[in-house]
Amino acid sequence: MKKFLLGTVALIAFAAPAAAADLAARPYTKAPPPVIAPIYDWTGFYIGANGGWGSSHNCWDQIVGGVNIGSDGCHDATGGTAGGQIGYRWQSGTWVFGLEAQGNWADFKGSNNAALFAPGAFTNQTKIDAFGLFTGQIGYAVNNVLLYVKGGAALTDNRYRTFANVPAPVVAGQTDETRWGGAVGAGIEVGFAPNWTAGVEYNHFFMEDHTYTLRTPAGGLLFSNTRISQDVDVVTVRVNYKWGGPVIAKY
Repeated sequence: MKKFLLGTVALIAFAAPAAAADLAARPYTKAPPPVIAPIYDWTGFYIGANGGWGSSHNCWDQIVGGVNIGSDGCHDATGGTAGGQIGYRWQSGTWVFGLEAQGNWADFKGSNNAALFAPGAFTNQTKIDAFGLFTGQIGYAVNNVLLYVKGGAALTDNRYRTFANVPAPVVAGQTDETRWGGAVGAGIEVGFAPNWTAGVEYNHFFMEDHTYTLRTPAGGLLFSNTRISQDVDVVTVRVNYKWGGPVIAKY
């Protein structure tokens, strides 16, 4: 019995270092790398396309001898638009600042029966063929989402026509004019890839009042002097490609 106990103790004493050696031989496993949270950088040049819908509210007054003798009625000129934009943005913290130029083809058209002289005998028509914007932007970025407001100068390319409605509509007086005004707007834009963004934007143009001379198509004789007020509202969907400001990583 004594020999058995001594043998058992010796066996345990031999096995303990061997077990410790097995534990020490296990391979070391590294901790997983830290999670990287991407931050979208809005800095850089961009170029893109846009398309949407617009409406121009126009009111006509007749001017005789430099005196406004009364309203000839109002109408909305509505239709589609498509164009492009180019600009530059720079980001400071969560604030984003930018400059942009935009040019669009448009087909905003509308008319009303002239109310002042022989109601129903004449129709006044406004058509906007194109418009442009030169604006500055201030925005607030939440990673790849940008909320912004904008403001600056606007111009519209207009065609004004008065039709005589007897027996069929015939142009009685006309003029084509480009007019300047102011613009304010707001939008939201989302970066869906490192260099691509998409968004929706609204703009309002303040084109004020301007007096135009409408002349007959044949001979260019004076038909009327007309003061026309104009405001324009435009909603567009935009897609931009930007460069110069890559996505950066934050640990």
